[in-house]
Amino acid sequence: MKTTTGRRKAAAVHTPDLYQQVTDKIILALENGVPPWRRPWRAAQNVHGSSLPVNAVTGRAYSGINVPLLWMAAEEHGYTSDRWLTFRQAKAAGGYVRKNETSALAIIYKPFEKQARDSSDNLLFRDGEPVMEQLAMLKHLQLFNVAQCEGLADAVPAAQPTILSATQLQQVQQILSATGVGCDHRRQDRAFYRTGADRIVMPTVSQFRTEADYWSTLLHELVHATGHSSRLNREGITSSSRKFGDPVYAFEELIAETGSAFLCAELGITGDVQHESYLAGWLKVLREDKKAIFRACRFAREASEYLLAPLNRHTEQAA
Repeated sequence: MKTTTGRRKAAAVHTPDLYQQVTDKIILALENGVPPWRRPWRAAQNVHGSSLPVNAVTGRAYSGINVPLLWMAAEEHGYTSDRWLTFRQAKAAGGYVRKNETSALAIIYKPFEKQARDSSDNLLFRDGEPVMEQLAMLKHLQLFNVAQCEGLADAVPAAQPTILSATQLQQVQQILSATGVGCDHRRQDRAFYRTGADRIVMPTVSQFRTEADYWSTLLHELVHATGHSSRLNREGITSSSRKFGDPVYAFEELIAETGSAFLCAELGITGDVQHESYLAGWLKVLREDKKAIFRACRFAREASEYLLAPLNRHTEQAA
């Protein structure tokens, strides 16, 4: 006779490990030479105002790990739209998902806390107060692209094309000015952020293939700058031991690469950042820690929100 505990353990064995599933997809994309965070620069037609994936009904942008996951799904299946919705939302909007269509992998991430237990399964207390531990619940969210649906034309807002304007490029200058980070230009072959001086060093604009490549590279370095102790105080920037090749350095580059992609998508900048030299480091980090990409996306979101905050405040005041 099986015990209840035994049944719980058996069920746990067959529960999909979503952390590992997501990490394996990211690793496969990197091994194939297609970093998933570069989705908006490979297919930027027929999308809404920015290149971030959004819910087709609510208009709300997806965030965190769901951004590269949905970019990868769109790239894999050749969707030219970054608008997604659930089966029920399609039905409620008067349409439907076509038969035999497969949903994209997306994640619902819900943090929660519960009282910690010791090795003997006893509840832990400290000074009479329960010791709480922070946990997270992951669930698979089934999303479908609008290209997989029928009957949505009258119910779901039409997509608007992305237009790269001088105003959008000026927004990057406004972001740089608001941070207070200095920026120097030299005729050289690399861009980098100097933590001690709190300055970005960039090649000259003429060295980039396009002006958009210049701005996207600058955004990458600005994400690094958010890690300064006076801002978000991120280990990858504040650590005195960080150097090329170590895990802390590789993880920080993963944050900056992802964060700059989020910012470019939000601002409608279709530039590219050349950082293939970090590929081996990224793969090492991901293979050793299945939760690393989730943390990197969280830090990238925090950095992009920090940098965009002055623009959002200005928009609210103008309204």
